[in-house]
This record gives sequence, structure tokens and C-alpha cells, in this order.
Amino acid sequence: MSKSPAYKRILLKLSGEALMGDDNYGINRDTIDRIVGEIAEVVRLGVEVAVVIGGGNIFRGVAPGAAHMDRATADYMGMLATVMNALAIQDSMRQIGLMSRVQSALNIEQVVEPYIRGKAMRYLEEGKVVIFAAGTGNPFFTTDTAAALRGMEMNVDLVLKATKVDGVYTDDPKTHPEAMRYQRLTFDEAIIKNLKVMDATALTLCRDQKLPINVFSIFKPQALKRVVMGEDEGTMVHV
Repeated sequence: MSKSPAYKRILLKLSGEALMGDDNYGINRDTIDRIVGEIAEVVRLGVEVAVVIGGGNIFRGVAPGAAHMDRATADYMGMLATVMNALAIQDSMRQIGLMSRVQSALNIEQVVEPYIRGKAMRYLEEGKVVIFAAGTGNPFFTTDTAAALRGMEMNVDLVLKATKVDGVYTDDPKTHPEAMRYQRLTFDEAIIKNLKVMDATALTLCRDQKLPINVFSIFKPQALKRVVMGEDEGTMVHV
């Protein structure tokens, strides 16, 4: 008998940069399709998947013009960028027959649904992927914080932080080849050592609600599936 997934419901935090591939900014279609393929494989295992998406890949292209902009205005621009990314991910899912819904913390009802917790929960129970866009809907809060918040609201078992590195290391593994990967960390260790797992607000929220975080590489084939199956992949941050 095949092994069952270790988690019933997860939230995947994807940075906008993860969608760029090797490009300088924007959306790399092959990269999105590959990531969506990994998500689809996890959904086929019976795991309920929610996604929070960032917007750095799009905002990076306009960032020079926003250098002296009011912070709240720039943050709202970033939120709109996440809606664009969410639509791109949804389109890729549609093309492979994976049912999904986009919900936005900003009301843009001609384009996407507004965030409604009860509807999002029902979609997950129906096996649809729910993509949360526009962060928390408030300036001054990161999409990391949005991931922690939505993870708690959706009652997920695990938040997965998708990065370019396969876990949290004692030092930057690119410049320090001797750096060691942490297999497990407590929230307090991550905060005290300033390991930049997620921003401090997100870490504190997850710590207080005892919601574990796994940091893994979205560019490592099958890594998402390995985390969901409870294998030693990435770094687990827990209470």
C-alpha cells in the first residue's frame, strides 16, 4: 500500500520572483507551468492546497519609478501585481484541467472574487486550489504575513515557504559552501538568529498559533511532494 500524505491541507507561499525563471522580471510561462505541475501532483494525492502569491516579479519592473513614491501607494501597486500573477497561475491550472479559484483581498469583482473565508474553505473541501491575491489588502504588510494569516484562517496543517534554496542554512550556501542546512528549527531560534525564514510578523503569528512552516526549494523537482509526504526536505520551523 502506498504511503499517505502527512498533511491534509497546506498553504503554499510563492514569491513573485519564483515565477520569473531566469528572466530579470515578468512571468516565465515554462516556469509557471512546471510549478503548477508540481501542485497538481500534490492535489492528486488528495491534499487540499491554498496558494498565496507575491508580486515582486512584476513590481521589480516598475520599482525604479516607485523609488520616491508614497509607501502605501507602492504597496497597493504591489498588491495589484499579485492579482496579475494569480490570474497567470489560474490560467496555467485551467489548461491542465486543475480546478482553481482566485480570491482577492482588494475588491476587483469584474476580474476575481473578493476574499470570503467560508467560500474559500468550501472550495478547498471540493478539491479546488484557492489562490489568494492582494496580500492582506493592507499596505505595510508583506505577502509572508498574508500567508500566515490565510494559513490560520484556512486551518491548514502546514505553511510551505517556496524559495530558491532547499531550506534554511547557517550561512549563505552560495558564498559559504561549508554552510549547513537546518533540518529543524524552533520559531524562537529563527527569530533570535534573524534567519529570515519569513518576516518577523509572519513568524510570530505562526508561532503563537503553533502553525509549522517548511522552507524548501520550489526549483528542486519533486520537493513539494516530498514535503507533503513527510520526508526530510527543506527546513521545518516549529514551536
